[in-house]
Amino acid sequence: MELKIKRMKMQSLPKQTEGGYSDNEHHIVCNSLSEAKQLYYAASRNLLSINRWGNLCNSVLKAQFALFSESGIPISRLPRENDFIRIDLPGPGPINGEGYDWVQIEKIATFSKPVIDEVGILIRVRPVSNPLNEKSDTAHFFSSEATSTFIVKRIGTIVIAEIHGRNEKPNTEIDNAVDTVRNKVVANLAIAKLSDIQWKDLCKALLTNETLH
Repeated sequence: MELKIKRMKMQSLPKQTEGGYSDNEHHIVCNSLSEAKQLYYAASRNLLSINRWGNLCNSVLKAQFALFSESGIPISRLPRENDFIRIDLPGPGPINGEGYDWVQIEKIATFSKPVIDEVGILIRVRPVSNPLNEKSDTAHFFSSEATSTFIVKRIGTIVIAEIHGRNEKPNTEIDNAVDTVRNKVVANLAIAKLSDIQWKDLCKALLTNETLH
């Protein structure tokens, strides 16, 4: 698995300053260090297989995810910083997103804590405007201050998947009344923890050693 990414000694989450937040995780205790390393490797591949996230999940409310290059072209390679992710949620999407919510990858990094035998990888995304048109309004139900951080890590024989949302506020500063109402409804449902159904399911799905198709 070749991926040119930054290394950091430990993962860091954006500071929570306003709006809602969410923390979801799932972990598996393996029978041996060898088994844990194999699962961590598979989970890391799952994390980097963004186009397949939706197919991994079993939730009725599951979203579909598609990776786009910085220039707005659909891609099947490993993700890079500044790539976009198009999110297809159940129900109507934003008009300025042409029916989809959009985020951009602002950080991909690995981290390690040798003292406790911890290694991990993270992807952090932020809501942005639709890269496929010239509109500047954020095409997402959350405002651009919000972030989602996806983490897979191994601590000894324990493999963990985590998803953290920070500064989650409805995106209402847009020039479209229909999208404003839609964003308020979807964002408030997400802040009320409805989105946890999706994220908990994805956390579990990432920790699979099965071959993806």
